[in-house]
Amino acid sequence: MKRRTMLLTLAVLPLVAACSPRATHAPRVGIDQLAQLPIVERTPYDVDADANAAVDAAFARARANGKRVMIDLGGNWCGDCIVLANLMQLPELKGFLASHFEIVSVDVGRFDKNLQIPARFGVTDRLKSGGVPAIIVAEPDGTFVNRNDISALEDARHMTPQAIADWLAQWSK
Repeated sequence: MKRRTMLLTLAVLPLVAACSPRATHAPRVGIDQLAQLPIVERTPYDVDADANAAVDAAFARARANGKRVMIDLGGNWCGDCIVLANLMQLPELKGFLASHFEIVSVDVGRFDKNLQIPARFGVTDRLKSGGVPAIIVAEPDGTFVNRNDISALEDARHMTPQAIADWLAQWSK
């Protein structure tokens, strides 16, 4: 009886994984250490952008194509934000993210600008206490997907490139 249960479990596991909302695996990142990361973007956040319009446009695109929205909250002064932005520009990760998300970067200054964007999702004090980069992932209808895990990349400089890619990929569908 135990062998039959084990065989059934082994047969069902791939089906469960395929149906899991976190079944998408991150691509293999071509660098092993962040020291290998080419820095092509030193100011990833447009300080003059209309954040409300940019986020609204990302949601409009997401409703049209069924992708989730990824809002990257940060500032050009933040080393971890710059690391994340440049990692997301690696061809293998950029293509993966573009196929799963509508991505919008929002400059929050030094926590004194565009705070209405995270506030749309009930994030107010947590942004200041959690740090940036902060990532908000939402469904096209605005449902907040990673409510309890927005500041996981605030120490991106001390993570491996693959760990960052894996964290981002877990929110894809």
